[in-house]
Amino acid sequence: MTVFYTFAPMAAELPPNTELSSVRADLADNGVAAPKGKDQEELAAIVAQARAEGVPLSVVVVPGNPGHDSSLRDLATELGNTTQGTIAVLSDDWIGTHSDSISRVRLEWAEDVAKYRGNHPEEAVQAFVDRLEQPEGISWGVITGVVLALTVLAIAGLYVVKARRGPDDAGVSPRTDAGSTH
Repeated sequence: MTVFYTFAPMAAELPPNTELSSVRADLADNGVAAPKGKDQEELAAIVAQARAEGVPLSVVVVPGNPGHDSSLRDLATELGNTTQGTIAVLSDDWIGTHSDSISRVRLEWAEDVAKYRGNHPEEAVQAFVDRLEQPEGISWGVITGVVLALTVLAIAGLYVVKARRGPDDAGVSPRTDAGSTH
């Protein structure tokens, strides 16, 4: 008997040499977890500023780049299970995020400017925060409402034009072909 499994959930793949308990402990003091020897002051200042402006941010920096960029998002999601707010996990060139208050679309929009910063996590986090703090551009709900309203107005306008024409004039007969016989 053959059993097929489709869409089986995959286990979270964390970046190499990542211990969740140590990352959580490092995040507890200033919202930043970084490799030993990495100065956290500038990152902690950016995190504090973001929190003061309403973005409950935590930042994790992992050395190098993992085999797959998705492992950064997996780590952010794992941390998000016990940490409230928005978590950004950065490697040299990638970023993975999780948030309980910001939509995935908005997170990925902010991720785009934070990628490929090399070994400069401060620049990446600042770019990420700056993008999150920007007002949302297009509201698709508003655009949909305007298009719907214009459609209704066009239909109503066509109805009014047709109603004003009135019924066909009684004195005008429909066109007949000259050579037809009955």
